[in-house]
Amino acid sequence: MSTKKSFGTREIATTAILLAICIVSQIFKNLSVFITGPIINTCIVLTVLLVNLPCAIVLSMITPITAYFIAASPVMTAVPGIIPLIMGGNIVLAVAVHFLMKKDVCAGGKTAGGIKSYVKAFLCALAKGIFMGLTISLWLLPSFIPEASPLRAKMSTFQMMFSVVQFATALIGFVYVFILWPALFKLNKDNK
Repeated sequence: MSTKKSFGTREIATTAILLAICIVSQIFKNLSVFITGPIINTCIVLTVLLVNLPCAIVLSMITPITAYFIAASPVMTAVPGIIPLIMGGNIVLAVAVHFLMKKDVCAGGKTAGGIKSYVKAFLCALAKGIFMGLTISLWLLPSFIPEASPLRAKMSTFQMMFSVVQFATALIGFVYVFILWPALFKLNKDNK
């Protein structure tokens, strides 16, 4: 008899709950990106840790679309090509967590923190920030916002938003993950 973990109702329900949390958080996007961003990053990381990488990738792709429909920023409306690159940044985060952190964090159980995990979390957040900084801040926005557009006056703000702020909100998301992980690990272990 195989002991390999199968994908089933529990994994679908966990992914759906984390997606619902992301969607509800997007209602507050216009208040502050520092509310929505960390919550979405937390949910992506938790999906990798609690479910699997493919579900985290699906979540990574759905959240920019729901953000566009719930609270689209002026730059998203002006340059819709930003949506696939936001998806890409989220996927970079999910893949980095899967390959750099999942084994250590899940094996570490309730005490999955520590310097090694914190450094890996920093690197995962940095990978997302660099990807979005290069693709959105340095290429997409300067290339596709016309010179005559009033959005050009806010270019430096948009560039900061899609690079440094993305890195910062991913780091805050990891803080939430490390705070929540002991309880979630116990709950996840008890439900197996």
